[in-house]
Amino acid sequence: MMAGMTGEETRTAMSPPIRSSAQDAELQPPATRAWMTRVVIIGIVLTALNLRPAITSLGALLEEVRDGLGMSGSFAGLLTSVPPLCFAVFGVMAPRLARRFGPAAVVCAGMVAIAAGLVIRPFAGNTAGFLVASALALMGIAVSNVLMPVIVKRWFPDRVGSMTGLYSMALALGTAAAAAVTVPMTRALGGSWHAGLAVWAGLAAVAVLPWIPLVRARGTALSRDAVSAPASAHGVSSASGTGQEPSPLRITRSRTAWALAVFFGLQATAAYITMGWMAQIFRDAGVPAGTAGLLLAVTMVMGVPLAFVIPRLATRLPHQGPIVVALGVCGLVGYAGLYLAPAGGAWAWALLLGIANCAFPLALTMVGMRARTGAGVAQLSAFAQSTGYLISIPGPLLVGVLYQHSGGWGLPIALMAGLMIPQIVVGILAGRDRTVEDEAARRR
Repeated sequence: MMAGMTGEETRTAMSPPIRSSAQDAELQPPATRAWMTRVVIIGIVLTALNLRPAITSLGALLEEVRDGLGMSGSFAGLLTSVPPLCFAVFGVMAPRLARRFGPAAVVCAGMVAIAAGLVIRPFAGNTAGFLVASALALMGIAVSNVLMPVIVKRWFPDRVGSMTGLYSMALALGTAAAAAVTVPMTRALGGSWHAGLAVWAGLAAVAVLPWIPLVRARGTALSRDAVSAPASAHGVSSASGTGQEPSPLRITRSRTAWALAVFFGLQATAAYITMGWMAQIFRDAGVPAGTAGLLLAVTMVMGVPLAFVIPRLATRLPHQGPIVVALGVCGLVGYAGLYLAPAGGAWAWALLLGIANCAFPLALTMVGMRARTGAGVAQLSAFAQSTGYLISIPGPLLVGVLYQHSGGWGLPIALMAGLMIPQIVVGILAGRDRTVEDEAARRR
């Protein structure tokens, strides 16, 4: 019998393999596998819906929060820089936490942190308390940001584009919904900005629910080895029989990893400036507060259909550079419109900037495409997002300072447009058809 076994079967028989999450799922009965798949999809969608309302709901009520807490324009700029700072600091911890506790447990804890932070921050009573509670919510967002591409790559290895599109579409929907309904919902709740911000904690609490059975279930596709065992094209471990975890990549030796990190950082800079300040730009141009919130919502909602289309298109192209250029041109035209006629062409500029903001789902898709293995995706996701968010920290703060000292939006808008040029350049470099594993190996 032993003589008839292949070399792979012999190695498997001699030493217990490290099962990948996909292999764990295959050991489950069909009904169990189908149930787990549905729960994972629900969890991904609900998580994505909660990854931006903490930010865009604040952007819609920034003037009221500033007045209520006595913030200066410069300090409000600091407040809009807190999200990328938290994403950089806490996002880098996500792979390590996932290896120890499992991705499902970390994302579940992240949703709990978001709910708690959103409940606490409006009633903290002072600026320091508001910042600390915001940081708690943003910590939950940070770890979930990093782990979503990992979960998609591991559980849906043959559908990275479509599942990233679904996740990005839900993220854009949550972003837009918070921007659109926060102001009218605040009015319906008696005009208190405290209640208008706190109500979003309910959505985060709902997102905790699908992760609970996945945390408790043994041998699920979101088990601890989901971020340590490499995945083949079919999600099966290529390290079977070795009994060892693969060596971590020296990710900093990959030029593609650096290009993707800078691209991620520059698109995040544009996104957080938009989420934090665009409604205020329109309000200062004479647009009513409710309409300004709707314009921000239009910008965010453009990501709903495009976030589904762009990742699917990106996975079909050998080079994603043309998509990068098209999005960048839309951004440049949108900024030019904001500078020349912010109120007169408001709806057109909102649409164009919404298209430009779809660099985010493109960046997420490239994270999944630029690494071959689950471990590689985890490292690349953590590196690109943490480094990128560090790069994006000064942007919103600088916009607040320029606005405060210049008394207008000319210089801030010029800054936004200027940053779009290097974003296009590094996006083209990140879109080349290569993997970080190959680049890291060549530079050893």
